[in-house]
Amino acid sequence: MNADSVSIFLDTNILIRLVITSAPLHAEIREAVDRLWKDNLDLWISRQVVRELASVITRPQTYLSPLNSVAAAEVIKSVPTRFFVADEDEKVAVTLLKLMEQYPMGGRQIHDANIVATMQVNEIKQLFTLNTADFARFSTIITILSLEDLLNNSADQIDATPET
Repeated sequence: MNADSVSIFLDTNILIRLVITSAPLHAEIREAVDRLWKDNLDLWISRQVVRELASVITRPQTYLSPLNSVAAAEVIKSVPTRFFVADEDEKVAVTLLKLMEQYPMGGRQIHDANIVATMQVNEIKQLFTLNTADFARFSTIITILSLEDLLNNSADQIDATPET
């Protein structure tokens, strides 16, 4: 991680569309991520995001027949090594619990909150996601970047601080 560079966390829906060429928006996501890499931004994923990728590709999708576990493992291994990988540790668990106390949530929203907790522990301020509404509750503590944001702005226009 470069001390002076901007860090962006990639949500699962971005990683899926990046590595699965038959996924909707694959070309657009590839273009956006390629721009971020070209601009030397630090791109982050987590073990949670990788697990969620494995879960998605091993069950039926409109754009992909379910893969068996061996084929899914090969896809996971193909995830670009240019990502920084944030681990989930005790600090993330404690931060998640604090977020659960601060923001009303339940069910699948806990997974989103865990991504935000992982981001906070690793001092990552920005999240690239297709599900901007799912993270809106956290917009005071992270900046949520949509595909349109990244395709329509250069790296120097990406702000490293959340809007308040």
